[in-house]
Amino acid sequence: MNTPKKISQIIEVLTELYPDAICSLNYATAFQLLISVILSAQTTDSRVNTVTPILFSKYPNPAQLSKAKVGDVEEILHPLGFFRSKAQNIITCSKQLVEKFNSQVPDNMEDLTSLAGVGRKTANLILGDVFGQPSYVCDTHAIRISNRLGFTNSTNPDKAETDLRKIIPPEGSSFFFHRLVLFGRETCSARSPKCEQCKLRTEHLCNYKN
Repeated sequence: MNTPKKISQIIEVLTELYPDAICSLNYATAFQLLISVILSAQTTDSRVNTVTPILFSKYPNPAQLSKAKVGDVEEILHPLGFFRSKAQNIITCSKQLVEKFNSQVPDNMEDLTSLAGVGRKTANLILGDVFGQPSYVCDTHAIRISNRLGFTNSTNPDKAETDLRKIIPPEGSSFFFHRLVLFGRETCSARSPKCEQCKLRTEHLCNYKN
């Protein structure tokens, strides 16, 4: 049973393990983070970080990327999965930013999810990391770990987000989800989780059987 006390203890343990957890994508502006998160779908952040310096050196802002030729952008994004659809999405997204939002990244869920290539997961990350708002980024790590901890029994991102919003305090929520990513990569992996090394297990805060 996940009581408020137990949830608080879990948050405390993850905070101790990863006190400085931040997004692993490299960016200098809100626009660059937005584009980087769109590109990160179905690939790793480290791989995205290899192509974005080239991309942003040629197209550092929405106005310039909105005018780019799809073929030129595809060539830069070729190392990434689904590079053709991603090239089209980030160009379209840039046009929308220019035409609808005066080249500024929106600060609310409705406007963010109206952009090409942007779903709730991407929008939540932007709201948390750029605007300091409560954010619940339900990526594969968050969903897997939350299921193992009993925070949710759903693998649907939207349903999982709804469940997590009920139990994870809004203050610090953005950092909490960054910590889940690091914890998932280091310990609570999809295959062969390192339960014997897990501090949540030794503190009797997780009963997952691997």
